[in-house]
Amino acid sequence: MVEVPAVHALLHDRGSGSTLEVEVRAFALAAVPVTRGLYQAVTDRRVGAPDAGDGEPVTEVSWFDALRFCDLLSLAHGLVPCYGTPGTGPGDGGSRGRPADTPEGGDPDGADLRSDPGAGGYRLPTEAEWEHACRAGSTGVRYGDLDAVAWYRKNSGGRPRPVGTREPNAWGLHDMIGNVWEWCWDLYDPRVYGPYRSFRGGGWNDHHWGCRASTRRKSHPRLRIDDLGFRVARSL
Repeated sequence: MVEVPAVHALLHDRGSGSTLEVEVRAFALAAVPVTRGLYQAVTDRRVGAPDAGDGEPVTEVSWFDALRFCDLLSLAHGLVPCYGTPGTGPGDGGSRGRPADTPEGGDPDGADLRSDPGAGGYRLPTEAEWEHACRAGSTGVRYGDLDAVAWYRKNSGGRPRPVGTREPNAWGLHDMIGNVWEWCWDLYDPRVYGPYRSFRGGGWNDHHWGCRASTRRKSHPRLRIDDLGFRVARSL
């Protein structure tokens, strides 16, 4: 985990051309996306292509899957879960049964799930946290030369690549641009897109214009696709 300093900043949405003034408290963010090997170790589930290596970023995980992973990882480290997804609530011992996107009696859009960043466990970053960490104090569209910092359509060979094999940003964070998109906690625009959640960063199959610090995309929290993963954060 890498400590990310607090900031008062303006975040930019490349698609809409809008800006948002935010305050971000200091937090910690994983230096790399969650890998397939780590995901399997924590959840007892192997997901993605059969020939994918343990060091590649996990993909084909929904937003619900990502939240459940965070809660299970928190329990494994003796921390209080931030979400309380099914099977990870107080007193249940962290049961690894039903996946988080099929909760018994739960809302299919995730409207009943709440985040408690102060609980101390692992969680998804907010969009503001993600962009601040990605930029690492830089002001350009990305934190370095694209071919040096990212796996994208031009150099990926048509698949995800092992994490941490491109140059990091100034704060030591790898793969913030390219390799896989990363789920964030936030709703994208509930007035227009309802329950759709945001993801950031660009992926192995994206052109250069999709691999920018300010590029936002969204989908339903049940989406699973081969260029979308996540990384974990913790409040300090």
